[in-house]
Amino acid sequence: MNIAILGTGNVGKALATGWLRAGHEITFGSRQPTGDKAQELVAEFESKVQIQATANAVDGAEVVVLAVPWNAAEAVVKSVGPWADKILVDATNPIGPGFRLAVGQNNSGGELVQTWANNARVVKAFNTTGYNNMLVPIYNGQSTTMFIAGNDATAKTTIAQLAEELGFDVADMGDITQARYLEPLAMIWITLAMAQGQGRNIAFKLMRR
Repeated sequence: MNIAILGTGNVGKALATGWLRAGHEITFGSRQPTGDKAQELVAEFESKVQIQATANAVDGAEVVVLAVPWNAAEAVVKSVGPWADKILVDATNPIGPGFRLAVGQNNSGGELVQTWANNARVVKAFNTTGYNNMLVPIYNGQSTTMFIAGNDATAKTTIAQLAEELGFDVADMGDITQARYLEPLAMIWITLAMAQGQGRNIAFKLMRR
């Protein structure tokens, strides 16, 4: 599968690492694809990834992952233009000043991304845990849980498969409005890991009897 990742931070690189291992083709989208930072990224992956201008990366992809800081998300999504029914994974969290969620209760970052990305099939995923858990999601022999949400069942099936290939157990929360709950869940992980000092090696697991 051809996957475009918009964002060259830890989350994007962790997802790329896992999906390359699974045999997918990865293209990073960048505003400066020929710049030094972009070329350093290609070198870091030993030329196993490509890097293109954002719109070009999206054009050639079957799945696109939005993994940029929240304050850049709207501009990046709108820079692409019509999304032509592509699957867009929203891996962002709408964290604003004071390290608090900038939207919530009656809206969510996921829903805003759905509004900005004209015609895209948005799936909220990969926002509720740290990038280290995307690299190694197995704890004591058990898969930790990746929660997803979106309006399109086929798109969610595709993203569930990609999450399972990384090693996650997937829990489908329902439509995109459920991002209102997944984004606060991300804040719980961040609070435990960072503010309380428990570190990144913690993860959520949905237990079933």
